[in-house]
Amino acid sequence: MMGGGPDTPSKQSSGDKQLVLCTLPFPEEKAAKSIDALKEEFKDVEVEYFYTQHENGKIKPLEIPRELLARASYQATLFWLPENAEALPNVNLIQFFSAGTNHVAQHPIYTDSKIPLCSANGVHGPQIAEWVIMMELVHSHHFPKLYDLQKGKTWSQKAGMDVRDRVGKRVGILGYGSIGRQVARVANAMGMDVLAYTASPRKSPETKRDHGYIVPGTGDPDGSFPSAWYSGTSKEELHEFLKQEIDLLVIAVPLTKTTTHFLSTDEFKLLHASNPRGTYVANIARGQIIDQPALVEALHTGLISGAALDVTDPEPLPADNPLWTAPNVLITPHISGSTDVYAERAFEVLRENMRRQRGGKKLVNEVDRDRGY
Repeated sequence: MMGGGPDTPSKQSSGDKQLVLCTLPFPEEKAAKSIDALKEEFKDVEVEYFYTQHENGKIKPLEIPRELLARASYQATLFWLPENAEALPNVNLIQFFSAGTNHVAQHPIYTDSKIPLCSANGVHGPQIAEWVIMMELVHSHHFPKLYDLQKGKTWSQKAGMDVRDRVGKRVGILGYGSIGRQVARVANAMGMDVLAYTASPRKSPETKRDHGYIVPGTGDPDGSFPSAWYSGTSKEELHEFLKQEIDLLVIAVPLTKTTTHFLSTDEFKLLHASNPRGTYVANIARGQIIDQPALVEALHTGLISGAALDVTDPEPLPADNPLWTAPNVLITPHISGSTDVYAERAFEVLRENMRRQRGGKKLVNEVDRDRGY
């Protein structure tokens, strides 16, 4: 499906412009600057934009004329797809504006076609790393207690005295992708020791490199921050990593069959045995990676010192779910990836993949359907 170069005719007639079909969850005006940049670089494209409105993860119905789908050379989307691949006979690739594609893993385009699917992995690192570090500092500096005192107009120094700063503490990053690498950069700057965990071994300099999209000036492009690397997909290999006296555990792995309930009671017990002071768990991946009832129990029994969760199981989290009232938990509604430059960064990934597709080069962030990411 890859072309030979910028001037190679498309599957449409050579006189037609190639269509970039955008089905995205923000108004077109928010993407106007990026669309202009795309048209400026690729003189032979036109853009059709559809605002896929949604609320708390539920999409409102969207109808797109079949003739537009049939003409599309590229689709940029977050979650909307046509019913099957036959509706996109001319598409070269589908660029998702999300870090993962597990939300469409059962869709016929995913399961029954060979259309290249690319994620926006790499655009989330800066803002999610800020969320992780913010939550960890809020916890270690007892800010929730102090804020409650402020609201009650109460001056009590004792409530904020037992602070453990981050220098010399250890962060274990479960999933050393673009998000994990930016967490590592910030944590390292704070004086923390960094441990990385990946599904496959990373023993050579080349395998430690980040080959995905990188926001300039961020991340860990050459994999230099971790003092040690751990790897594997089995519970035994995960347990070896969890035994390393981890102060902050950052969950940043994709959701797959292997990682579903990757952390449960046994894992929380290991964390406590290795670090009786308490491990703080931050999950910015997917809620199902943690066995949620086991997490609630671990919070109540003190197996971990606390948890910061931007994802839950299910979402939205029902009002009567016991996770809401568990001790030392901070919950946000799946917003850690939000930033005012999200559209700009994601369109940069699309443009890079259009360059690569037209030049016959390997796409960035192409999803391996067998691995699930």
